[in-house]
Amino acid sequence: MTRCVPSPRHLGVALLIAATSLPALAIYKVIGPDGKVTYTDTPPADAAQVRPVGGAVAAAAGTPDTSMLPTELRQVASRYPVTLHTTSDCSPCDTARQMLRQRGVPFAERTYGKSGADQAALKAATGGGTTLPALTVGRQAVKDGYNAANWNSYLDAAGYPSDSRLPSSYRPPAPVPAVAATEASAPAAAAPATPSPAPATPAPRPASGPNIRF
Repeated sequence: MTRCVPSPRHLGVALLIAATSLPALAIYKVIGPDGKVTYTDTPPADAAQVRPVGGAVAAAAGTPDTSMLPTELRQVASRYPVTLHTTSDCSPCDTARQMLRQRGVPFAERTYGKSGADQAALKAATGGGTTLPALTVGRQAVKDGYNAANWNSYLDAAGYPSDSRLPSSYRPPAPVPAVAATEASAPAAAAPATPSPAPATPAPRPASGPNIRF
């Protein structure tokens, strides 16, 4: 019986194929409260301690951190980011927020007040919408209030999974006001003092009737 003995060149190719076929492991750089740095292939429970390896930029305030999401979900969230537009004391807003969380959609949340600046910001963000809650999926705006079937159809079209794929360590970002709060303007400076004119001689008081002064 004869046996085939692989040549060194063939053996090297086989080893290369085996190495490239192994699943890639994600490596996390964890910075502890004491500043100690460790590397691990297990996502830590506290996402605030994670620093992506490879120089990736951390997510901006109020923006979902997609670095720890599964590949498919991360790609969808990058192409079609979702933003929920809400206001305070809004029951439909609470329902919409809960729906997105149950479906596992990573989303940013922008809150609006009643000022003219807030109304202008809402119209600019939703293409003229004035109803809250509103939803934007990529460049598409759903601005007629919350409707589960309608909102899900937009998420389906974008490619978001119908069930949650978020890792257990994922933490949604905090809501951010759409219009930054500004300090009340300081009172206008007092005008320079000028000499007061001499008081006019009061007119004679009528004999009868009310004496009203403003």
